[in-house]
Amino acid sequence: MIWLTLASAIVAEVLGTTAMKYSDGFTKLWPSLGTAVGYLIAFILLAQTLKTMSVGTAYAVWSGVGTAAIAAIGMVFLGEAASAAKLIGIVLVIVGVLVLNLGGVH
Repeated sequence: MIWLTLASAIVAEVLGTTAMKYSDGFTKLWPSLGTAVGYLIAFILLAQTLKTMSVGTAYAVWSGVGTAAIAAIGMVFLGEAASAAKLIGIVLVIVGVLVLNLGGVH
């Protein structure tokens, strides 16, 4: 259940960040509200996750998966350039999260 809560926090953060792209510097009401709500939900769910999961693991997964997802969304849906360097960077972020998590397994 805790992993579902963390996954939901990641989804909320990704939605909030995507809405921020459309907020035009917080000059458009609905995308700006979407950003605020997305981040509020993300932080509430992340806080719930931290009740039972170590902060290092939770934050590494939350930030790493969120970063990789936003980069992929930018390339696939928002017309950002998909270079070899960006794709390698996304893979390295994911590998880094995996290494951090595997390093904590006893």
